[in-house]
Amino acid sequence: MTEETRTDVVIVGLGPVGALTALLLAESGLRVVVLERSAEPVVLPRAVGLDGESLRAFQRIGLGDTVQAIVQPPRERDEVCFTDSRRRRLFGLEIPRHGHNGWRDVVFFDQPELEALLREQVARHPGIEVRLGEEVVDLDARPDAVVLESRGRAGARRTRADWAIGCDGASSFVRGAVGIDWLSLGYDQDWLVVDIVQGPEADLPLATMQVCDPERLTTYVCVKDPNRRWEFQLREGESREEMLRPERIESLLRPWLPPEHYEIRRAAVYQFHAATASRWQEGRVFLAGDAAHQTPPFLGQGLNAGFRDAVNLGWKIPLVHAGLCDARLLESYAEERDAHARDLVEWAVAVGKLMESLAAREAGLPDPHPAVDQSAGYGQGRNAPPLRGGVLVAEQFRDDSPVGSLLRQPTVRRAAGGGDEAFRLDELLGRGFAVLGRKEGDLHVGAEARRVLEGLGGRMASLEGLEVVEGQLDPLFDTHAAVVLRPDRYVFGVVDEEWDLDRLLLELGRRLSLA
Repeated sequence: MTEETRTDVVIVGLGPVGALTALLLAESGLRVVVLERSAEPVVLPRAVGLDGESLRAFQRIGLGDTVQAIVQPPRERDEVCFTDSRRRRLFGLEIPRHGHNGWRDVVFFDQPELEALLREQVARHPGIEVRLGEEVVDLDARPDAVVLESRGRAGARRTRADWAIGCDGASSFVRGAVGIDWLSLGYDQDWLVVDIVQGPEADLPLATMQVCDPERLTTYVCVKDPNRRWEFQLREGESREEMLRPERIESLLRPWLPPEHYEIRRAAVYQFHAATASRWQEGRVFLAGDAAHQTPPFLGQGLNAGFRDAVNLGWKIPLVHAGLCDARLLESYAEERDAHARDLVEWAVAVGKLMESLAAREAGLPDPHPAVDQSAGYGQGRNAPPLRGGVLVAEQFRDDSPVGSLLRQPTVRRAAGGGDEAFRLDELLGRGFAVLGRKEGDLHVGAEARRVLEGLGGRMASLEGLEVVEGQLDPLFDTHAAVVLRPDRYVFGVVDEEWDLDRLLLELGRRLSLA
């Protein structure tokens, strides 16, 4: 008889998204089983950049500083920019040292190093069972459970879980098993990706560049030292085999540095896709990471979008599992994440089209994308999208409202005494829902509203007595006395003339489908 394991959540895939999802759920007290078909960790570079929201997610489980310790430290001038064919800067953005999330907006890392760290954290967590070298071969999504059959060196095994999450990449078995299709967003191009280890004599730019060359669009990424990456768009008629020849790669890199100053770490031809899953949930089965969305790499948001998926599921599933919220809460996962991920994918496509337009203008050719303007480029005023639906006060959502946006996280300290240790604001708020007011007097609520917050394990705090050490307080406090925050630190609602704290918290209970 096939051995069967019972657990709360089974995760298919132990990449970075699967690992973070497992840690978030286990930290909330759930039992997690992770099935990973590969017995060995990734040894080649893939994703290279983390944004401040991802670092904030690791902060949530006490790993912010741990992850920051393995990323590239600030360099003399970290910049992302667009250039012409001669690499002359057209426009761009210098990466600030302290972003809105309390961490740097962009940091570069080496994926094998990050995966090793996360696998170590997962392996030592008592709430997580990891099965490496075990491939899922069957998935039965039932009304009351999900049953997966897997095969590995120990033979066939069956795992029964309340929920299953497919974090198993673009060719996801889980997605196919529940019959979910891709929705193409209309961008499929072949690019050669080359990763090198540079030698001590190499003299390469510290800026990450989108080189809008009419001869060949090129992306140069100043990743974690001593590594560097290039992405070269294939021209019509060029084959994968031709582009991977050593002499062709050398000819493409020679304008940047001579061959004696580097060693090739990886060279591969990929088709950049823009697509999202047609559905993100099928009953008790969810998709996350590359299983749910694919994006061209121009914004560096593929992995970061996957981490947002992990955080979203990481606070909702535990509430339903604990019986605090009705299972209808989980339907908001797709509502929130699909629109958000789609916006970022479409923005990445716009970056690619902007490169094509700038290259055409330099060559004196007609603009192939006249509807795409410079606002798609870095530092041109476009920001990460807010949430547009789901668990928030829909009546307060409008273009100038902070509802649906991430609360800024400055570094603060207690003003009294002056010598107290500084800390990031989220540390004051805990890991669950929170009410944050300007002053203690802004936090008065009635008994029914208080029961909602306390039932969710939420916390109340004020900014009174705090001074900012680095960054700045969210400007929403210039016009709103208090705010209700979700566990992921997106703004649920704000106090205004129509909505006091009591009404906000009662609406929170309604939106969460409190059991």
